[in-house]
Amino acid sequence: MSDKNAGGGDTGPSPEPIRFFGTTWVDHDAGYTARRVGVAAGSLAAAVASCLILRFAYEGLRIAEVGGVVTLLVAVMFAVCSALAFGHTWGAFTERPDPTRQAALRGLLTIGFVGSLAAYFLRSLKEAPGEALNRQEYEASHAEHTRRTTRRTGNPAKRRRR
Repeated sequence: MSDKNAGGGDTGPSPEPIRFFGTTWVDHDAGYTARRVGVAAGSLAAAVASCLILRFAYEGLRIAEVGGVVTLLVAVMFAVCSALAFGHTWGAFTERPDPTRQAALRGLLTIGFVGSLAAYFLRSLKEAPGEALNRQEYEASHAEHTRRTTRRTGNPAKRRRR
């Protein structure tokens, strides 16, 4: 968050843009509701399309006759990875994830992409995904900026002692 604008004047902290929403999440203006509907529909459509693709992969395993154990292992792997990805993505909407943990989970999150899409869809029904975290950080930085720039009144040396 920046404390200076392009003109050099002190305007306070600026809100961090959110993917697909920019900074419309601050005042819920400029088509915010339409964007939320679009994000919800898009993430749901992507999740459904992803499930269809996984269905084709499952059919490919069945046609190849790899055996019931391998098919079961693949299905369990996608289910577990999707559940973990859902939990991780959902948690990332309320607090910043640890970058080292994020890097370690990259493969698992890639395999569980359906869970991430489902979390994105469900969160977009309530708010812009990540809005609560960004709003909390923005309000804290705005309060800090106000506290730092508020001028005190009077001369403290002239105060009467009680």
